[in-house]
Amino acid sequence: MTINDILTVARITLDAPATSKKRALESIGELIASGTSEPGAKEIFDCLLARERLGSTGLGHGVALPHARVPGLAHATGAFLRLREAVDYDAPDGEPVDLLFGLVVPEESTEQHLRILAELAENFANGDVRERLRSAASAREVSELLGRTVLAA
Repeated sequence: MTINDILTVARITLDAPATSKKRALESIGELIASGTSEPGAKEIFDCLLARERLGSTGLGHGVALPHARVPGLAHATGAFLRLREAVDYDAPDGEPVDLLFGLVVPEESTEQHLRILAELAENFANGDVRERLRSAASAREVSELLGRTVLAA
């Protein structure tokens, strides 16, 4: 399984105009919902926001991995958002965030959720990967870069 099994080019947005953490999460909810029949964008956003209230999903270095378990979701689904301008995200290093990978998984898939998050976090810890994502010219380029990440099944 690779990132491209949970992330399609259609769920990658570059230079999004979100001006706050909340708006970025709304955008991720909309992107994820665009690839599913249920649940809807508002329910996905509500789950992401509820998880965020437990503690920031900001990793540092301008990256966040908002994630949640979502009732009614059939399989793990991701979305990638590169913001036009970084937003305050309560990240541990205090840096604003401009790269977000949103992940939602079915309510019962705790272990899968944690394995995917660990692989994503490791990938985003690489400074070269972050810079290439920031300079990517297209969603396809982002997809190709992230698609190299192999996820534990």
